Amino acid sequence: MDRHWQLSSYLNKHRDAISQVVAFNPAVDKFFQFNFTETNTALSGADVADTEKFSHYIKAQLQQHNCRLGIGGYMEHRNIYQRSDLFDDYEEPRTLHLGVDIWGPAGMHVYAPLAGKVHSFQDNNHFGDYGPTIILEHNLDGLSLYSLYGHLSRGSLTSLKVGHAIESGQKIAELGHADENGDWPAHLHFQLMFDMQGKAGDYPGVGKFSEKETLILNIPDPNLILQISAATIVA
Repeated sequence: MDRHWQLSSYLNKHRDAISQVVAFNPAVDKFFQFNFTETNTALSGADVADTEKFSHYIKAQLQQHNCRLGIGGYMEHRNIYQRSDLFDDYEEPRTLHLGVDIWGPAGMHVYAPLAGKVHSFQDNNHFGDYGPTIILEHNLDGLSLYSLYGHLSRGSLTSLKVGHAIESGQKIAELGHADENGDWPAHLHFQLMFDMQGKAGDYPGVGKFSEKETLILNIPDPNLILQISAATIVA
């Protein structure tokens, strides 16, 4: 049975079991839709490479559009990863963003959207990487699903234990500052995977564009769980 269909079917039947990943009021809060593709000429390579300038750009866009939070990224072909050699590859650089980013202030709380357990966690402490990262494991009527939370505060990892049970809606982390989150403007990288493929504490959040169709098979759309409607998004 197709795992994407299984996931959609489970979520449609158990809407009451899904909690917000970050707190927002859909009647009041708006999300600004960030564009990090080559069509966004307002964001130069120099701005992206300089974390302070990049952070200023993010904050200015949110303020200009009167949005408390920003969003974007699932399967977006981005041009911002030249900021770090982490994404370099001799044959083809990684440019395809595999999760959804939620841009907000450092310290913002992050919650588990589904019941599960701690699969793994670690501090991916490299320039341009996730920084502190948590991965949860969920059993959805026999379907295995993993959720990844990247760019967290280091304090978010201090009391975790592999295998520890997590309830839907439970606070699991806070967003980290640039000096601890992989040197990015404060935001959450939220990603789903059906199969961890033997990895722990880390799973690629950016892939090769040429491998998009294969990657989608294991990485479903996070908005199935985020449930952020188009009506709350400002482009």
